[in-house]
Amino acid sequence: MADQSNHHTHTPKIILQFSPISKAFGVDLNSGEEEFGAFWDHVPGFRKQSTENPKKVLFLKYEEMKENTVGEIKKMAEFMGFPFSVEEEKAGAIEEIAQFFSLSSLKNLEVNKNGALKTVSCYRPTKSFFRKGEAGDYVNFLSPEAVERFSKIVEEKLKGSGLTFKMCC
Repeated sequence: MADQSNHHTHTPKIILQFSPISKAFGVDLNSGEEEFGAFWDHVPGFRKQSTENPKKVLFLKYEEMKENTVGEIKKMAEFMGFPFSVEEEKAGAIEEIAQFFSLSSLKNLEVNKNGALKTVSCYRPTKSFFRKGEAGDYVNFLSPEAVERFSKIVEEKLKGSGLTFKMCC
C-alpha cells in the first residue's frame, strides 16, 4: 500500500526511460538509483511477508482496489481490527468511505490542489499526482515498443516472486 503512494514520484523516470530523452538524462530503470530504491527490490518482499505474516502485513494492489473497492475497504478494516458491523454496512458506511477516498474526491481537496511534496531530491505540486486513475493507462503515454519492453522488464524482475500485475498488450 505504501508503495502505491511512492510510485507516482517515479512515473516521470519510467516515462523518460522509454523515451529518446532517457539518454540525455541518463535515466536507467534497472539501476535502483531512485529515491526509495527500485520497485522490484522491495515490493516482492512486502508481498512475501504478507503471505508469511498475514496478520502483520497487508498487501494491496491498485488494480484490485479499483475492481473491488468495497471488498478491499472491508479487508483493510478487518486487518486493522475494526471490521464493519452489519448495521454500518447496511447504512452504506463502506460506500461513503469509498466515495470520500475516490480519485475525484481526493483531487478536489484543497491540499491536493495547492500543496506540494517536498523531499531532499524532489519538489512536486500535489496536483501532479492525479491523472485518470486508470490501471494500464501507461500505454497511452508510451510507444508500443516501450510497452513491450516495460512488460518484459516487469516479468523478468518479478519472476519467481509470486507477484504479478495485469500488463497491457
